[in-house]
Order: sequence, then structure tokens, then C-alpha cells
Amino acid sequence: MTLLMDVLPEQLGEWADTLAGQSYVWQAGKLVAGQLDAPKGHLVLLAEQLTKSALQQSLQALDAAGVSVEITSLKRVAERDVLYLRLSAWSPELKAHLQEIATSWDIACVPALPNGAQPGLVLMDMDSTAIQIECIDQIAYLAGVGDEVAAITRAAMEGALPFSESLRRRVKALAGADAGIIEQVIANMPLMPGLITLVEGLKAMGWKVALASGGFTPFTGHLRETLDLDADFANTLEIKDGRFTGEVLGDIVDAEAKARILCELAERYQIPLSQTVAVGDGANDLIMLAQAGLGVALHAKPLVQAQAPVCINLLSLEAVLGLVQTA
Repeated sequence: MTLLMDVLPEQLGEWADTLAGQSYVWQAGKLVAGQLDAPKGHLVLLAEQLTKSALQQSLQALDAAGVSVEITSLKRVAERDVLYLRLSAWSPELKAHLQEIATSWDIACVPALPNGAQPGLVLMDMDSTAIQIECIDQIAYLAGVGDEVAAITRAAMEGALPFSESLRRRVKALAGADAGIIEQVIANMPLMPGLITLVEGLKAMGWKVALASGGFTPFTGHLRETLDLDADFANTLEIKDGRFTGEVLGDIVDAEAKARILCELAERYQIPLSQTVAVGDGANDLIMLAQAGLGVALHAKPLVQAQAPVCINLLSLEAVLGLVQTA
């Protein structure tokens, strides 16, 4: 069976019935029923509504690189179009070029994807990933030292300042402030769009979901209880007589700790690292993203976008669900 691109609808959502149960290989401007032998990579296109133009631009780039393509399936995941393709070759340069041309859709171009039909684990950062704010910045504003702390936070997330040093400096600025501020922040803590959809979808698949944050335990604990997460890890603020002392208790959850937590959770739940997904946005998430089977940067800083395996820039956390519901 052969499909001519010219006669297929502009909206890829209308291709679902045509593609159902059949893979197609891209050959000389046509989609020919068949499969690639021993594919070496995966490409996933994601958008609220994918267009034929998004696919055509991607295919042109793959043709220019001499890469053969198999279109395996199109799904509607979390009210988003998700198109899955297999590639005859993969390289960082190919991934970077496809990312560059994806101006109105998101992509994942990776050597391997997790199998949604098997047990898995998603480990997320919290601040600016699972939630839309940086909790320490909110505490600081309520404590009257907002500008000072926000400047340190930006430097840390952009990789200009070691995370542990930045955390201690920010916490020191809070010394003497009323610890009741924590409850005020929790009461006004906006979830990242797509978070509930992602967690519910993963739970329905039997996956584990956890948080590893450079933030603080009251906030990760609140999310764990509210969303029925499997685990949370964060830093502990020292409080005496109802006020912050300006100190952090115990070891700091920094970049290395996040990567270690990922491995420890995978071992605890007997999940291979290939079935793990890490999601974050800052420089202190990069080691965790590299350690995971699939590392996803969400609306990330430029430094992180340049190094992360996958960058989600237009959609939100619901896109992660599409990356684990593979064909």
C-alpha cells in the first residue's frame, strides 16, 4: 500500500485511521507500507495539533542527512497529537538540526525511548518544573529579601554559581524570618500545567513517580501527599522558636544527589535505567537528565537546552506522557 503525501489531510490528526495497524517507510516522496531493518533512533513529534508541514520539514531534514524513516503510529495523548517515527541512524547533530527547525512543535530525537507497557519511573525536579514558582524566591519576597535571593537563584539555575553555595547563601538571607511563611507559600503554589495529567497517566500505566528537589521538604511533602507520589527528596530548613536560623540541615540535594537518587529509586523498584525518565529545567538537573534513560528539559534555561537529550519548549508536562506511550 502506498500513500501520496499530496492527498493526505493537512491535519495529522486526520491520519489516525489511515495509519492504524500499519507502518510506512518514507521513499521518494511517498509513504510505502513496510518497516525499517534494525532502526537506530527514534523521532517523536508533539503538538496540540500536528500539521503535515511539521512532518514534511522533518522528512526533508532527514532526507538531506541520508536517514531513512519509518512512521509507526499517530496517537492522541493527553489531548495532544503525538507522531512516532523510527530512524535508520541517529546522531547529536541530527537531533540538534531537527530541534532547530521545530518552530511550532516539540520533538524528541533519541537513540532509544522507554517502553510504556513495561514498569518505569519518572523523577522530576520541583521548582519551575512540577510547580511554576521557585519556592525559596517566594519565601524570600515574603521575608523582605526577595531581590537578593532571586538574583542568586538565577545565577545558580544558569550554571554561573555552584548550587550548594547558592543554596546556603539564599538560606542565610532568610535568618530570623517567620517560618509561618512556608504555609503561605504552600497555599499559593501553582502546579505546572500538565502535572496532574502526567501523574494520573503514569499511575494508570503502573509507573512510579517521585520528586528530587533542591528546594525544601515542606513543599515536596505537600505535593507527594496531594498527588499520591511514591517518594520525595529535598532539603531541610532549620527552624528554631518558629523562625528560620539561616541554616540547612544535613546533606544538600544538589546535582550529584539528584542523579544518585534516580539510581537508588530505580534499584529500589527494580526498574532498569532504560525505563527511567528525568525531568528538570536548571543546570543542577543536567547530571540527572544524562543519567536517566530519557532526560527531558522543560522550558529550560539556554545552558540546559544545549545539553539536554530532549527539550520541551511549547507544550508542558503532559508531553512527557506522550514520550512514554510509544508505539
